[in-house]
Amino acid sequence: MNDEMRGNVAAFEQTVRSSLALAATLGAAEWERPTDCPGWTVKDQFSHLVSVEASLLGDPSPEVEVPEFDHLRNDFARFLEAGVHARRSVPGPQVAAELADVLERRLAQLPGLDPDEPTTLPNGKQGTYALFMRFRAMDCWTHEQDVRRAVGRPGNLDAPAADCFWDVLAQGLPLVVARKAGAEPGQSVLFRIGGPVERRVAVVVDGDGRGAFAGEVPGDATAELEMDWECYVRLTAGRCGPDAVKVRAKGDAELAGRVLAGMALTP
Repeated sequence: MNDEMRGNVAAFEQTVRSSLALAATLGAAEWERPTDCPGWTVKDQFSHLVSVEASLLGDPSPEVEVPEFDHLRNDFARFLEAGVHARRSVPGPQVAAELADVLERRLAQLPGLDPDEPTTLPNGKQGTYALFMRFRAMDCWTHEQDVRRAVGRPGNLDAPAADCFWDVLAQGLPLVVARKAGAEPGQSVLFRIGGPVERRVAVVVDGDGRGAFAGEVPGDATAELEMDWECYVRLTAGRCGPDAVKVRAKGDAELAGRVLAGMALTP
């Protein structure tokens, strides 16, 4: 493995092991608690992690008929739901044991894979397998946080995979500002993200209406949005709308509102 692959695999392993440690503390009722993912319980979150990693190992896909749930918006969502639905009758601790098994098998598999192998990324673009593992770390960490919020056990917010989350999803902020929020040429939005993963980035819209990151915003930003890290994660992962979190906005209130309303960046 090269350095990029090694770092992303380590982030992936850390968050899955953190999820397994969390699973060991869950009571029977907690496995069935709803999470921010529509239609998914705590156990379903673990089932999702199992099914994705099992698929990457080449395990046979479960042959199940997936009901027409309201949250299944496309074929990709139906594919993900199949692995979850196949485990709906399986007790939570058994699903966690299966996750522990696929983790060890994946960690044995990964050193033998070419980190530079061209791979289709979850966003549909082409990239290397090393970059694909950054997406896997991000996804696993996002679902770990879903579970932690559902059962009231916060933690691991500043994990290595949290940086993977930032690296992957922050790239969509220029799109949010320019396309989703419809900011005009010359307008800018400053994002201030508080701890434990602090970030400060500005997006400026150019004369052609395209958004781009700016090292410094000339003068005052058109709008400023200040929020803590967990709030940012929930918004960009599409786990909630702006009314469910605390955000401090300054400047152009209408632009700020449009940006917040369009911050969801996951499928």
